[in-house]
Amino acid sequence: MAYLNANIPATYAQIRREYLYDLKDHHGEVEDCIIFGLTSITGRAILFHGIMENGAVFYRLPISAFIQRGFDPEEVPRRRLDELQLWNCFSYYPAVTSWDILDGQSGKYFGKDKKLHKGAYLFTVDFAHPESNIVDTDHSEIPHEHKCAHIMALEDGNYAAQPNNRILWDIPSFTVKNETPDWKVQTSEWNVEDTGKWKTEDTDRFFYNIEEKKNDDKN
Repeated sequence: MAYLNANIPATYAQIRREYLYDLKDHHGEVEDCIIFGLTSITGRAILFHGIMENGAVFYRLPISAFIQRGFDPEEVPRRRLDELQLWNCFSYYPAVTSWDILDGQSGKYFGKDKKLHKGAYLFTVDFAHPESNIVDTDHSEIPHEHKCAHIMALEDGNYAAQPNNRILWDIPSFTVKNETPDWKVQTSEWNVEDTGKWKTEDTDRFFYNIEEKKNDDKN
């Protein structure tokens, strides 16, 4: 698992040039870039790194700074960052995964505007706290607080980062039910060693026995 920075699948995109000028100039202009990495800082939006055609690299821009290659910037709607990404990063430790089952698949997410926004899967960012010697002050491993961020290329030319409970994926050969689940948020922590009902025998045998603890067995 990476700390702070992580590689992502190279994404050929366009960058809104005002983000290269601290939002003070060059509004409405774009230039080509390759998004190649990200930064995860607890309590901030996912921040992406891009390299430009002049060879310069610009770090730590939000997902709203980018639109897809081939789109006319005048036709791509400007959407607020909080509409494109629902939650901030949960940790300084991001994990980037490209799930095979979702690769190349389309989906739709429920936006703050109460509308469905269609797009294609790119990759997933998840969060954890792997360093046991550092006090865990984030929420990444609390069952009912955990969220990942699926990065999507939207049909309108924007990109988005949305959690599981905002997206319905479309895999034509499998996702045949047209419904929104009424599931409940996960609150359980699953542990196979916390029952206190069994123990292994005290032996050097490779295939040791597992014994059920008796009520009066305190060891």
